[in-house]
Amino acid sequence: MLRAVLWDIDGTLAETECDGHRVAFNRAFERTGVPWRWDERYYGELLRIAGGRERLLHDMESCDRAPHAPEARVALAAAQHALKNDYYVRIVKEGRLSLRAGVLELLNDCTRAGVLLGIATTTSRCNVEALLAQELGQDWSARFATVVCAEDAPRKKPDPQAYEKALEALALPPSEVIAIEDSPAGATAAQRAGLAVVVTSSYYFPACNVDVLARGPSLGTTEGWSPPADRSVDRIDLGQLMRWQAAP
Repeated sequence: MLRAVLWDIDGTLAETECDGHRVAFNRAFERTGVPWRWDERYYGELLRIAGGRERLLHDMESCDRAPHAPEARVALAAAQHALKNDYYVRIVKEGRLSLRAGVLELLNDCTRAGVLLGIATTTSRCNVEALLAQELGQDWSARFATVVCAEDAPRKKPDPQAYEKALEALALPPSEVIAIEDSPAGATAAQRAGLAVVVTSSYYFPACNVDVLARGPSLGTTEGWSPPADRSVDRIDLGQLMRWQAAP
């Protein structure tokens, strides 16, 4: 029985990384005179490090213009990350980011069927609130039985903490829940919490080399999925999630 679906945010619900977080980081750098800029390719490499502050600290290790003292680096990363979040919220409110194809329809499928919805992300709560209020309306939180963000789960994916906390809030066994992810780290985190995972490939993670329940290019199409999806419909719906879950 499928009783809940847990969603990642960045790259899964919406393509937020390249034109959202990356742009916001660069605006923060420019605003404060920090001599760094992250282009699309380099930001993709940095995504191997989970968490915005963690990415900043990692980048400072190879940047000769970064502060030398560890405490100064931590302070700089915290300040830049906070400013980045402010710019990200502005980008969202400008209407530059939107839900990926098929996401809203699948959310609605679950709501109609009484399947619980949850968020398990390690992005900041302000980012989640901004995106979902913009795309789902100011009462967006009423759709979700649990919303776990970075403030709730400080250990970043692939650590399973975010999913473990979401499962605890749902009070459901992992066998009755599916996670939807886009990245290897996210899929691994969900699996470590005992969850079956559906991977919908994203801009920065076109391939996810993790053995998952199903993987494909987009929830908005039934083409290109493994295992194959029912081609009599034009998107991944709740029925398809249930068929994958029930398959031996």
